[in-house]
Amino acid sequence: MKDCIKQKKVEEIVLKLNDFLNQKPLFYKEIDYDRMPNCWNTIKNSFKKPKKIIHIIGTNGKGSTGRFLVHYLYKMGFNVGHYTSPHILKFNERIWLNGKDIDDDSLEKAHQFLQNTIPKKYLQTLSYFEYTTLLAMRIFGNCDYVILEAGLGGERDATSVFDRDLTLVTTIDYDHQAFLGDTIKEIATTKLKSIKNKAIIGKQIHDEVYKLTEKYPFYLDYFDNYEIQEIREFIKTNNFASYLVDNLALALSAVIEEELPFDLKYLKGVQLFGRMQQIKKNLYIDVGHNPLAARVIVNEFKNEKIDIIYNTYSDKDYKEILNILKPIIDKLFIIDVENERIAKKDDVINTAKELGIDVEEFMNIRDKKTLVFGSFSVVEKFLNENR
Repeated sequence: MKDCIKQKKVEEIVLKLNDFLNQKPLFYKEIDYDRMPNCWNTIKNSFKKPKKIIHIIGTNGKGSTGRFLVHYLYKMGFNVGHYTSPHILKFNERIWLNGKDIDDDSLEKAHQFLQNTIPKKYLQTLSYFEYTTLLAMRIFGNCDYVILEAGLGGERDATSVFDRDLTLVTTIDYDHQAFLGDTIKEIATTKLKSIKNKAIIGKQIHDEVYKLTEKYPFYLDYFDNYEIQEIREFIKTNNFASYLVDNLALALSAVIEEELPFDLKYLKGVQLFGRMQQIKKNLYIDVGHNPLAARVIVNEFKNEKIDIIYNTYSDKDYKEILNILKPIIDKLFIIDVENERIAKKDDVINTAKELGIDVEEFMNIRDKKTLVFGSFSVVEKFLNENR
């Protein structure tokens, strides 16, 4: 009986947390760059700090790189946390502690701590992402390693207020230009300014990024040819998408930088939710949402024609994305998504038609290889309706 009462209380608190967060903007259009640093400086002495923080910045690949790394460290016996965003099905996915998503009881305690610790002026003004970041850091206080994934940017990101020991830089490309700048140099510069101590540079596709990062080690420098082949074989044997070779190698370069042993047995059982994930025969889901992700998808389905279930946010260059995807599309299906950021369905359909893509509204899956793609919200909607 006591357990039932406690569970009901936890559910009520979590609902209050959701209500509290849903009243907040995910990010502010007019960014107050001082709010999060000032808030953290006010409350940081109330937080227990993890022993080490590894920060991950970049455009794509942060989530998979972070999960590979944190899983490896967890299997080695370390007390670890992984902060990632956004989530697909449940908020708890954002905060991964020692092998599993955070439980509601721990979320309740962290939320109550923040409510009692953060001054009212910050409670009222922190964004969804900023508050969630503080939730995670409260939960991660006893960790040996925290893998902290940046949100939109670099130097001004909410995750950049914390002391970090190492930064991993995934591929940098165009995305979130309204916040980060219109050129690769501008985007890379603001991201790279978040590096505080050491850094390792992952695979890049723009010369400008290589020029800006010349003083840092390159991820492949940490391996001999035999180890690279081991990484490739692991990805292939475990049916991961081929592009994940580079993300895994970047994660493992951090392991070596930390002077820990290279042994892929510590990756046994690792799961990557929503990253070119095959969930049943002929059905794949991927949370990618930008041109870089589209190019990766085309490479994975090279010389094939597939159905794609798609929608996108209005601030994405979906004309370019669809043009990149066009060579592999047999038919494009536009799925309805209830989200204020989602593009107008008719606009996406008309854009696809202009590109000569066979398109219609999504109703049912055909008996054909199919990819659900376009954003976390698209994958969430599809999974919730097709469980």
